[in-house]
Amino acid sequence: MRFESGIGMILRRVTVALAILSAAVMVSPYAMLADKKKKTDDKADIEAKIKAIDYSYICWPNPPAIARIKYVNWYSSDKAVRNMQGNVQKQNKWMDRLAGTQSSDEVFKRPFELLQPYGLAVDSKGSLYVADSKVGAVFIFDTEKKDVDMIKNSVHAHFVRIIGLAMDDNDRLFVSDPGLRHVLVFDKDHKAEDVITDGMVGPGGLAIDTKNRLLYVADIELDQVLVYDADTLKLVRKIGTTGHNHELTSPGDFSKPAGVAVDAEGNLYVADTMNNRIEIFDADGQFVSAFGRNGDGPGYFARPKGVAIDSDGHIWVADGVQDRVQVFTKEGQLAIAIGGHGMLPGQFQGLVGIATDNKRNRVYTSELYPGRAQEFQYITDAQADQEREKRAAEREKKANASKTSAAPVPAAPEAAKPN
Repeated sequence: MRFESGIGMILRRVTVALAILSAAVMVSPYAMLADKKKKTDDKADIEAKIKAIDYSYICWPNPPAIARIKYVNWYSSDKAVRNMQGNVQKQNKWMDRLAGTQSSDEVFKRPFELLQPYGLAVDSKGSLYVADSKVGAVFIFDTEKKDVDMIKNSVHAHFVRIIGLAMDDNDRLFVSDPGLRHVLVFDKDHKAEDVITDGMVGPGGLAIDTKNRLLYVADIELDQVLVYDADTLKLVRKIGTTGHNHELTSPGDFSKPAGVAVDAEGNLYVADTMNNRIEIFDADGQFVSAFGRNGDGPGYFARPKGVAIDSDGHIWVADGVQDRVQVFTKEGQLAIAIGGHGMLPGQFQGLVGIATDNKRNRVYTSELYPGRAQEFQYITDAQADQEREKRAAEREKKANASKTSAAPVPAAPEAAKPN
């Protein structure tokens, strides 16, 4: 990975971008509410003005370094979409409701919103799927149109406590439910078509290997990763040793594994949560390597929950205690980190899930406490190289221009002397 900053960049503060946001917030309508002269502003005007805040300047690392991660957007609920569009729910008078004099635009039920989002997945159209264990539904966010759809409990399926999501190349959606000890399978039209139960106790994180047609299920109670044929749904093998009360630390074993991810070569990455490490296995389930240990410094973990792989093969790890995302090379070397405790864009509260959309180079995260998912753009190695070459060419052009302007001016010929 050719991040310019390396580990040293982690020690640099990212307050420049956040300062821009803070400055915007300080002059936002919410701050101006303290001004008595602005008390006449209604909520709709406030919402409309808030939309003017430009988040595009939030990036990592800070300028003038070449940005490798850019903040894009956040997702919470249908209510948030309405507010962004200026359609804010009005105060409903009970007499008007009884008389039926309020229009459908003025009266609508409180829409669903994310309460405890966990697992994430992205389909072939770029729509973001978010499993909410408290609402008991899978939210489907159209990231382009900003529309919201749902797969609802007791309507489209029966859920108890949904956690993990995975999407295959045919847009089949897999949903883990440890409350029912199974994984539900939905077709591309979001209709439940099958269920997997064999060998499961506490299914959580899910990942699909589309190349080798394998479904990986992290079982937090068994301390194992269960491997199924993604088409026949039959149990193929188990990775890890069960029956030791989450106490095993040996390579290839787990203590409450949470997130799982697969790279382009079919290698499996497991967030071994209680052991504070990432373990790597080949497509046959053989242990390859591991990296990470307990701590709060750069490259250390404190309960890693989610793991994802980007289009260049870098490993993104969501840390649940430290509320930060760290990006590693294939060799396990730390390249860059973002986040920290907070509610501002790029900060996290109760970070649990992470997923990548490698067709569009997007990274998504989920947080429990604010009930939101955040979207980031990953700047690929090739894009960074292109920007680096562009800057080098501009510097050379400027240097040549400076040399030309500094060149000595030839002396004027002497005037001819009279005879």
